[in-house]
Amino acid sequence: MLIPLLNSAEVSKDFTNYQIEAFMIRPIIAFVFLALSPISVSAQNTAWVQVEAHPTLSTAQSRARLYASQLENVNGYFLGGRWYGIVLGPYAPADAERLLADLRSNGSIPNDSYTVDGSRFRQQFWPVGVGAETTAQPLPATLAADAPVDITPDETPVVEPIATLPVIDPVQAPDETEKEAQASEALLDRAQRMELQTALQWAGFYDAAIDGAYGRGTRSSMRAWQEANNHEPTGILTTRQRAELLAAYNAVLDGMNLQLVRDDASGIEIMIPTGVVAFSEYEPPFARFEPKGDIDAKVLLISQAGDQNRLFGLYEILQTLAIVPADGARTRNNSSFEIEGTGDGVHTYIYAELNDGAIKGFGLIWPEGDVERQSRILAEMKASFTRIDGLLNPALAVVGEDQAIDLIAGLEVRKPKMSRSGFFIDDKGSVLTTIEAVQSCELITLDSAHDATVILSDEALGIAVLKPEERLAPLGVAMFQTGVPRLQAEVAVAGFPYGDVLVTPSLTFGRLADLRGLNGEENIKRLSLTAQDGDAGGPVFDNGGAVLGMLLPKVSTNGQVLPPEVSFSVDTDLILASLAGAGITAQTTDTMAFMPPETLTLRAAENTVLVSCW
Repeated sequence: MLIPLLNSAEVSKDFTNYQIEAFMIRPIIAFVFLALSPISVSAQNTAWVQVEAHPTLSTAQSRARLYASQLENVNGYFLGGRWYGIVLGPYAPADAERLLADLRSNGSIPNDSYTVDGSRFRQQFWPVGVGAETTAQPLPATLAADAPVDITPDETPVVEPIATLPVIDPVQAPDETEKEAQASEALLDRAQRMELQTALQWAGFYDAAIDGAYGRGTRSSMRAWQEANNHEPTGILTTRQRAELLAAYNAVLDGMNLQLVRDDASGIEIMIPTGVVAFSEYEPPFARFEPKGDIDAKVLLISQAGDQNRLFGLYEILQTLAIVPADGARTRNNSSFEIEGTGDGVHTYIYAELNDGAIKGFGLIWPEGDVERQSRILAEMKASFTRIDGLLNPALAVVGEDQAIDLIAGLEVRKPKMSRSGFFIDDKGSVLTTIEAVQSCELITLDSAHDATVILSDEALGIAVLKPEERLAPLGVAMFQTGVPRLQAEVAVAGFPYGDVLVTPSLTFGRLADLRGLNGEENIKRLSLTAQDGDAGGPVFDNGGAVLGMLLPKVSTNGQVLPPEVSFSVDTDLILASLAGAGITAQTTDTMAFMPPETLTLRAAENTVLVSCW
């Protein structure tokens, strides 16, 4: 089930002047924490219901007091990262789930409440002066005798992420003296200091390490920024200047609504631009977030059980998807991989790692050209990506009418611009095909697996020869027929009429209608055979398995469209002459034998190749 990491109720009003408030509250927090001791919880035997979290201690205490007046076992813990959580418990895990369902159903707690194991709890701040309870408590009397509550998650969960902390409004920020600026700067934590260095780097004034240490280089960059923005160059940014710098740095993220989202089904926490994408569905191994506005962006969470072999398999499969451009950086080691590509209007980044038998990762698909915004969002996703308990259940996949062989987990497989047929002409794996199949291609593949390059292009005949990047050992090689075939003899064309839909070639039977073209052309033969576009480039066999020629694409001339059963093939003698001119020796025969259709089918499967233009 997809739920927010933290509750959003009653939080937004506390964000106004948050950082200003934090400067005043932080000394108080430090004092309170000195008086408190860390807790020790048993995550295996106990659970809590987390109802809210707030960025300030004062607000969290006030809300905890309100809940305590209405509910039992209310506690408050510092969660780290400026957040203070309000929880109910501890309870036995099953009891916590029952309580969560009951309180959500009657409106006693927000709908985005959820159970936690307490592993993130730091110091206890509520109740004041009371030690932390570590043993499971009994359910309230109103629930103790109730039948178990059905807490089955919704089939289509809704994401309600929490808003991120905004920067201070530069207009509202106080204008400080240099001494006051030093005092307010001293209250910044390391993460805030690093954020300022990052913003200075983004603005072009800082080129050293992002370490949160304000040395000579950082001070010089602050002076340069102050001078460039018409401020007194003291080398110490005031609260207002820091707000101005961060506002400019974060302006690119306006409308993105970056949120830390927790997906218990996938076992992943990560920042997601919820202003742009919304949860769509689970299609294992993916949790998919689809665009919800004008920006055509997507987010994938990856979660599946597996080992190194499955990790490597996922790496290969992902590169077949339409959302993953063919060009771009690829890195893979024994336990993780990264894929990045730009093209066809998208900029895609995918990361996955293997740990303890679980493969988890994420992907960001963003419009091409929006580099600054994409890089900022990606940096936040990388920094926030966290593995939590949970692994996507393959049973979550919904079998529907929209299934298709060109979809993988609901994502479209990248398709070639054109697919035609070809056939092996030597034992090195050279392939003869139609020139139509190799024009304007960024990449040419054989059987969707082997890259190839054009070594011969004969426009007059309409043929091309391809050489595989790696040497192949074909099971069968074409035997070209040099004898004159008999008219009306039975012929067959081997090819891939439906592109890569079928993994083996099909045979289409017909007859040799004429040794010439319709206008008496000596370079082609006319066939009485109904072929598909994908068959073009395939071998034309006589009934003895010898190759009479190569099937040409269908063309219309002078506005005339020929009947579907009219096809043409290039004459064998001309093919052999063209090959010889390129230094390619083909095998020939003048024997007119007979081969049963079953045997011919086997020969075609050994000899015929799918040629794809990408």
